[in-house]
Amino acid sequence: MELSGLQIFKYLPAAKKTENANCKQCGCPTCMAFALKLAKGTEKIENCKYVPDELKNIYEKSRKISQKTVEIKGLKTGGENVLARHEKTFINPTALCVLLDCEDLDFQKKFEDVKDFEICILNKTKKIDLIVLKNSDSLTKEVKITTISACKENDTRLILWDEFEKLPIKIIKDENFSKTANELKFIREKAIKEKDENYSNPVCVHFSKYQNSDDLCAKAAFYICKYANMLLFENFDGAMFSSLLMLRENIFTDPQKPLKVESKIYEFNDADENSLIFLTTNFALTFFAVANELEKLDRSSYLIVTPADGMSVLTAWSAEKFTARMVVQMLQKTNFSQKVKNRKIIIPGLLSHMKKELETEIKSAGLDFEIVVGTVDACEIADFVKSTL
Repeated sequence: MELSGLQIFKYLPAAKKTENANCKQCGCPTCMAFALKLAKGTEKIENCKYVPDELKNIYEKSRKISQKTVEIKGLKTGGENVLARHEKTFINPTALCVLLDCEDLDFQKKFEDVKDFEICILNKTKKIDLIVLKNSDSLTKEVKITTISACKENDTRLILWDEFEKLPIKIIKDENFSKTANELKFIREKAIKEKDENYSNPVCVHFSKYQNSDDLCAKAAFYICKYANMLLFENFDGAMFSSLLMLRENIFTDPQKPLKVESKIYEFNDADENSLIFLTTNFALTFFAVANELEKLDRSSYLIVTPADGMSVLTAWSAEKFTARMVVQMLQKTNFSQKVKNRKIIIPGLLSHMKKELETEIKSAGLDFEIVVGTVDACEIADFVKSTL
């Protein structure tokens, strides 16, 4: 496991209160500062003359690569260095791959279905990560060229089975759920806890063909969480892959970084100059909750999304990441007043205390928008629009 700054600090002179405490000979103002930089890898352990051999041994082991990173046609897999996401973060999302047999009579249709599959998650398009072709020799030269070209044009990664088998990846055939789950756990713990190089290769779970879809989805979901680096399917089901991609997005989201969307003005249901106008921050969860409700309205609307470092409305306000001045700057930057006749901007109910401040700032900027306090919860927007606007 990687050492934290506090774990390193307890071995240093300042923690032990010896005569060399905070001597600054390493170039850092304190032993704690040195420990924190050492933990981040921005300082060399040799720069401290008073580091005990015990710390040197522990530190050297902690800096070893836990799991190798393997790159396949631009796809990175492996590289993990923690057992739980909250310890730091997971690195490379579990790759979802499909193995296609070129000898299947309906190969071409299956290939097209897999190649063209995509869904949008948090404004990002997600596709199958890798197509693996088995028995490609059965294809004519022309068909093989066409297949490879189609993948390049569609930005889909493709590799032949013979090449895939030669990669430094451990392949586990999923014949028994309990056995596979235990093996994945054993390998990851060996790699992370013991830095055992014999278990440092990324792991791919290969599912057999024609498994029950519900069982397959449940097992795949478990393996995404613990601890497969790749999943290789011989069955393709768009609904199942959509579910797995959504789960993967949640599991591999960095908990230290807020989810945010682009700050701009979004349009719903063919917005025009008379459309409703809503406002919120660029916190992704808030945006999608509001956007979902606006899409369902029988009226068109705009949603002004202000930059707030991915913070929710109250958090942004308390951190001064959402201010009346920022709202005015957004309106001015987009020249929004020239695009609409509607002069009512609906703000979240949690920001009702900002109504006067916003109206004062808007008036000072020479704009004539009125602020309307909206709902606290996004699910109440439809009723609010019907009863109030």
